[in-house]
Amino acid sequence: HLVRQLPSFHVLCFPPQEELDIRPKVSSLLGKLVSYTNLTQGAKEHEEAESAEGSKKKVSKSPSMGTLMGVYLPCMQNIFGVILFLRLTWMVGTAGVLQSFLIVLICCCCTMLTAISMSAIATNGVVPAGGSYFMISRSLGPEFGGAVGLCFYLGTTFAGAMYILGAIEILLTYIAPQAAIFHSTGAHDTSSATLNNMRVYGTLFLTFMAVVVFVGVKYVNKFASLFLACVIISILSIYAGAIKSIFDPPAFPICMLGNRTLTRDHFDVCAKTTIVGNMTVATKLWELFCHSSNLTTDNCDKYFLLNNVTEVAGIPGAASGILKDNLWSNYMEKGEILEKADHPSFDVPGLKSNLHLYVFADIATSFTVLVGIFFPSVTGIMAGSNRSGDLKDAQKSIPVGTILAIVTTLANLSLSYRYGDAVNKNLVVGTLSWPSPWVIVIGSFFSTCGAGLQSLTGAPRLLQAIAKDNIIPFLWVFGHGKANGEPTWALLLTALIAELGILIASLDMVAPILSMFFLMCYLFVNLACAVQTLLRTPNWRPRFKYYHWALSFLGMSICLALMFISSWYYALVAMLIAGMIYKYIEYQGAEKEWGDGIRGLSLSAARYALLRLEEGPPHTKNWRPQLLVLLKLDEDLHVKYPRLLTFASQLKAGKGLTIIGTVIQGNFLESYGEAQAAEQTIKNMIEIEKVKGFCQVVVATKVREGIAHLIQSCGLGGMKHNTVVLGWPYGWRQSEDARAWKTFIDTVRCTTAAHLALLVPKNVSFYPSNHERYNEGNIDVWWIVHDGGMLMLLPFLLKQHKVWRKCKMRIFTVAQMDDNSIQMKKDLATFLYQLRIEAEVEVVEMQNSDISAYTYERTLMMEQRSQMLRQMRLTKTEREREAQLVKDRHSIIRLESLYSDEEDEGETVPDKIQMTWTKEKCDSEKRNRNTASNVRRMHTAVKLNEVIVNRSHDARLVLLNMPGPPKNIDGDENYMEFLEVLTEGLERVLLVRGGGREVITIYS
Repeated sequence: HLVRQLPSFHVLCFPPQEELDIRPKVSSLLGKLVSYTNLTQGAKEHEEAESAEGSKKKVSKSPSMGTLMGVYLPCMQNIFGVILFLRLTWMVGTAGVLQSFLIVLICCCCTMLTAISMSAIATNGVVPAGGSYFMISRSLGPEFGGAVGLCFYLGTTFAGAMYILGAIEILLTYIAPQAAIFHSTGAHDTSSATLNNMRVYGTLFLTFMAVVVFVGVKYVNKFASLFLACVIISILSIYAGAIKSIFDPPAFPICMLGNRTLTRDHFDVCAKTTIVGNMTVATKLWELFCHSSNLTTDNCDKYFLLNNVTEVAGIPGAASGILKDNLWSNYMEKGEILEKADHPSFDVPGLKSNLHLYVFADIATSFTVLVGIFFPSVTGIMAGSNRSGDLKDAQKSIPVGTILAIVTTLANLSLSYRYGDAVNKNLVVGTLSWPSPWVIVIGSFFSTCGAGLQSLTGAPRLLQAIAKDNIIPFLWVFGHGKANGEPTWALLLTALIAELGILIASLDMVAPILSMFFLMCYLFVNLACAVQTLLRTPNWRPRFKYYHWALSFLGMSICLALMFISSWYYALVAMLIAGMIYKYIEYQGAEKEWGDGIRGLSLSAARYALLRLEEGPPHTKNWRPQLLVLLKLDEDLHVKYPRLLTFASQLKAGKGLTIIGTVIQGNFLESYGEAQAAEQTIKNMIEIEKVKGFCQVVVATKVREGIAHLIQSCGLGGMKHNTVVLGWPYGWRQSEDARAWKTFIDTVRCTTAAHLALLVPKNVSFYPSNHERYNEGNIDVWWIVHDGGMLMLLPFLLKQHKVWRKCKMRIFTVAQMDDNSIQMKKDLATFLYQLRIEAEVEVVEMQNSDISAYTYERTLMMEQRSQMLRQMRLTKTEREREAQLVKDRHSIIRLESLYSDEEDEGETVPDKIQMTWTKEKCDSEKRNRNTASNVRRMHTAVKLNEVIVNRSHDARLVLLNMPGPPKNIDGDENYMEFLEVLTEGLERVLLVRGGGREVITIYS
């Protein structure tokens, strides 16, 4: 069958116009088989492909491998490995034909879908050394690449251990049982002796193989064609035997006692008695069960006496209807005796000491266990993609070769029968083969040795490729090797890890570990293909067209399901390892920009999130200060007040949006370089202060215009700032240039016009750094005007940061003499309790004349407040409850503004001036009134300042309402004076002005 197909392979491999190659000469085929290598390209070629010098030095040989040599046979060599020879027959015997078919189908679906995804990635550009690692890291970025690369490395290393264990099992069980060093002393400790044998021989084999690999890859290559020949001969032998067994089943007797299967280790004749020279004598079987050579039944096992000894055909042949009997599963617990259900038997208890004479289950079996054990036998699919650089036409070869190999695996199910355990030291598949069982025994031994060598050669190269990418700093040592690029250190590590697998010693224990790491790798190959396809990355143009993101997702889901089906705890461990490597690379690894898909995914996710944010303003519950920090740079482009950034980072604690903005005066065309330098300076500062945010530098002819542009245009869509942080203009009184403080007031006006909140930290150089800790002290809030709750929210947010965490919060509010202070305090405490904010409440009483500068009617404030509550979408009763609770009954919020022209407007001179007044007199009258109101305001500022200093002189931070600037620009200087007087004698002050909306609510 296979011979008939060979020519068609070559139609795929070679361009059809070359007539000679359509029917390849036998000599050329044999030549290719001899020069066959089972290595992936080395890390050396990878490095040289990356650097221009390397490409000059070495003339690259043109890729020459076709589908058969480059993909199909390497895949078959890996798939027809230890599991197929040693475990497939046992698996079918245990799970039955249907469930075995299901297991193989699931595993093959997983590998088939992965093969499709992999074909797409492999044909999207050149894949150098590192195979799947290279594909994943360049598609999903260094973090995923490193995590998956190491998983694949560990998988390949454990695969090496598994192949070696398989080879030893074949050697000690089927080729040379007498070579065993440890022998079982009693009937029950056979397993420990076997395991110890495996450990000793495994270590010897591993050492020998490691030495062979170390000495040079060319020796491994010399072995490769021998091993490959073994695989091909074994496959042909099994097919020939299977066809022959349909008509002429091989002699393969199994001895049964009742319905129990006996192991043939201890006796030759399958009968209780035998006739020797007309005498009936006891057989070895009688002696074993009755402990005597004469035919007495005194000490006989009861089960032995009552049941007949019969011999049945182990392989009855496909024509006998065995498939029908073997459709259903027969899972067993550890130590359970293998029974044939339809065989007659008397069910009486036998002696415990005779248990070792029966065939019993050495491990507990279930569907999930078998999936974990079988999966490694389909993991050969990467063998083809790993050498995509050597293929003549990867687009055709990888899909066709890999898929044919998987189909061949499926076809092998027809070769499996039930009684795998009971064969007298023969390999079940061996018994089936033609012309002799030894073909398979020797073939499988060399095949597994070859696969082990291949793993030991491939794994260090993979580790070297990861180390040379320098994404995991502590692996750098494994990037070095011998002068010719052979990875010596990586080989040493690989041998040590493989030794761990060999010390586990049980093939059935190592197989699931290996499944996990391979499944992780396949999962990410599928993810890489799906992500690239869904994002429609411009660079995603694979030549292989038969892929779809849905298939990749299906493959990914099957991989994940298989991981948890076969062994959930190993799955969690594998994920934990991958997760730890991922986080390590994220924090420690070198910055790599590989144009990976995850960057594209981040962009898509960001765009989607921004479009969703556009849908409306945030609810009060979600409101948090999104900061625009306006920084000032000196002549050398250094940040003048870096503590502004420190304060911003403490306020944000890494949440929300922070934009650091600055303005450079000049012409954009001339100052572009300066702007770039400024941006770099600010970015360095942001990193030092650990601010999570963005930087924006604007070049403008006037600073105030630049600031207005920043306030208007920073942010994007729903991610816009709602709060401006502005430095105080120090030394404004002494400054000859009034522009500095004029710009400050203009900025305050701009933020008010844009309905943004404003924070002005005064004496910011005294603010704590991120390394300081306040173990005691107070944050004092002077709540004079209610402006949406900013004053309550800011201390709460600051206290989330470790610097301020241990400070207590105190809230002071001002009442007039005729207010009910006690009730006011009680209501305020209730309000804070409902806001879930812990704070002490104090009501400070002041004379009416002392705060007369801002005792206005409440109506304006009431209107503003009810508008805010409407914005919060509260019901009418809730609105009344929240509004009335704090404000309405007692005039806490009776102060529209500390400083405003409202009262002056109330007393403006009427338009129709009486004729008796001259214009000059009118102006002087206005001036007098302004002077009087300024005096009154200053009186208020002085009195209020006295009270604040008296109560809060030792506070760690004082938060104050910041009054709005005067509408008339003539009063700007007085306004600055007012703020200076108000905050005099306080070490750290934060002036707060609300943005005209509620930012805190009592409702959950």
